[in-house]
Amino acid sequence: MMTVGLVKEIKNHEYRVGLTPNCVKSYVEAGSTVLVETGAGEGSGFTDSEYAAAGGKIVDKAKDVWGFADMIVKVKEPVASEYGFLREDQVLYTYLHLAADRPLTEALLKAGTKAVAYETIVDSAGTLPCLTPMSEIAGRMSSQEGAKYLEKPYGGRGVLLAGVPGVRKANVVIIGGGVVGTNACKIAVGLGANVTIMDVSAKRLAYLDDLFGSRIQTLMSTRANIQQAIKGADLVIGAVLIPGRKAPKLILREDLALMTKGTVIVDVAIDQGGCFETSHPTTHQDPVFIIDGIVHYCVANMPGAVSHSSTLALTNSTLRYGLLIAKHGLEAALGMDAALIPGVNCYDKHCTCDGVAEAFGLDCADVMELIGARTSV
Repeated sequence: MMTVGLVKEIKNHEYRVGLTPNCVKSYVEAGSTVLVETGAGEGSGFTDSEYAAAGGKIVDKAKDVWGFADMIVKVKEPVASEYGFLREDQVLYTYLHLAADRPLTEALLKAGTKAVAYETIVDSAGTLPCLTPMSEIAGRMSSQEGAKYLEKPYGGRGVLLAGVPGVRKANVVIIGGGVVGTNACKIAVGLGANVTIMDVSAKRLAYLDDLFGSRIQTLMSTRANIQQAIKGADLVIGAVLIPGRKAPKLILREDLALMTKGTVIVDVAIDQGGCFETSHPTTHQDPVFIIDGIVHYCVANMPGAVSHSSTLALTNSTLRYGLLIAKHGLEAALGMDAALIPGVNCYDKHCTCDGVAEAFGLDCADVMELIGARTSV
């Protein structure tokens, strides 16, 4: 059994935590030792005493957790100050979003860390079980945050999403009809906005049309349709995902001229590089910037603002895979559950994710072949 480490997230305004006390109890009952950095769960409402009662061992310094643990469980990718903790053969189990982060990719490859990314684990149904709960939350928050930043004090047009009798409702355009887009649509429709949702899949648009009926407008996501739709939009939500790959740029700098000043765009794809050309990551501390009169909201860890709900939703999905790795080791776990295989982004100093390799011009190795080569030596 592995020694599992839980460290406090230090990304700007990141309040989630990789394990709840109940998760720690599950690891301990399965035979693992769990090291918990002091204060790791405070941002999500979990105390050191709760972790200790669950069987965790409280450790004062993050470097000691990193140093003694066989597997580190996190929420967000390591930041630059944590790169020095990365080491060979240690399993890192967290969100990584490497296709938009070359420095971290290089640090993981150099260290020889076994990096398992939540966002590229794919189950037998073809879904992303560890990404879905955060996509649901980010989607719902995108409409909520967009509504707020439409207010004039934040630089928005001063438009109320729901309108009032005698005054039109806001026009919301959602690009991408997957989990994020569907959840954004639910909230925008619930708030009473006029909603247009776009996708490249006719099948997905038919599903959304059945789900929401006459309350929304569906459009095929083409360059021409996007340009036409954003002309009358008050809020545009970018909800595009290509698992493991950089997001495509669907709204260019020149397209901002088509939009009314004070329109808000929310780029939920910012973790994967963003789907608007003018996007760059922001934080909860400083969430928006304005280019050509258009308000950009590009917070890279949106669900961190609702940390208690997010932590519970996330760990509901990540726990089962983490327990499998801790009990049997990563190599055996990959053979026991194929969902984990695409989750491995780096292994034995090789890139093992197509999307990451494509983003940086790297060779992509097959993780199972690498494991086979190691075991045959």
